[in-house]
Amino acid sequence: MADSEQRTGTGRFEVKGDVPTHFAWLRTRMSIERTLMSWVRTSTALIAFGFTIFEFLYRFNKTPGVQAPEYPRAPWFLGLGLIGTGIVGLIIALWEYRSLVRYLWERDFKPVAGVSEFRHHTPVVAVSVVLILIGIFAFAVVLLREP
Repeated sequence: MADSEQRTGTGRFEVKGDVPTHFAWLRTRMSIERTLMSWVRTSTALIAFGFTIFEFLYRFNKTPGVQAPEYPRAPWFLGLGLIGTGIVGLIIALWEYRSLVRYLWERDFKPVAGVSEFRHHTPVVAVSVVLILIGIFAFAVVLLREP
């Protein structure tokens, strides 16, 4: 940081603490929430489809009278791939969410936020963590049921 920036107390830009800037900050904050919620929906679908496809094809291949599949491990790989993609995607989205929220609560933006020290986290963070744990459990179940 340059000496002139230290003396004036400004960083990269001057933040005005007025109403339009506050509402822009709120829109940005809500946009970050919507993005994480979209990732939660996408990851839920990937984990659920991966587990369901594996279970359906696993049980279908074990049905008496059904011809043996040409690639018996394909449902296993597909299930693990979908579940793993859902878990990794949600971990990356949660990490990105946390870094953006941290950025919005930096010293430069505190006048715009309208609150001095309260960083409110919505339930979507808890839902994301629970979904990651469910995904890890589903991954382990499929991994241990290798055909």
